[in-house]
Amino acid sequence: MMQRPCASSTPAPGTVDPDDALHSTAAVLTELLHFLLKRIGDQRGGWRLLRSGQIESSGQIEISPIAGPDLPALERLMSRYADRPMDFADATLVHVAEREGLKTILTLDHAGFATYRIGRNAKFRILPAR
Repeated sequence: MMQRPCASSTPAPGTVDPDDALHSTAAVLTELLHFLLKRIGDQRGGWRLLRSGQIESSGQIEISPIAGPDLPALERLMSRYADRPMDFADATLVHVAEREGLKTILTLDHAGFATYRIGRNAKFRILPAR
């Protein structure tokens, strides 16, 4: 079985196999809606997608839960990368990657995710490759 990548809020289309589902988090969806508003002045397309149920029912994007017990790990990550700084959405993705054993990230934030480490100092495989 192919390992699913994590997806940040600004993935590039056509960079992963369309049959592979992606992991993401609610914080990343929040960032996506903010990005849509800032860049095109309209979040309606993002909301239509969220309300449609296509994200979870399609099996293409799995919204990985973040709950109270995850907060100490997120705080540790954000403290560890305070010089970057790491935002909450990125911390949730790194945490989910560690928790789920994922090594691939779909993002345009190469600088951030080239710095972040998972497990015992392992680097992410970043898509799209530069």
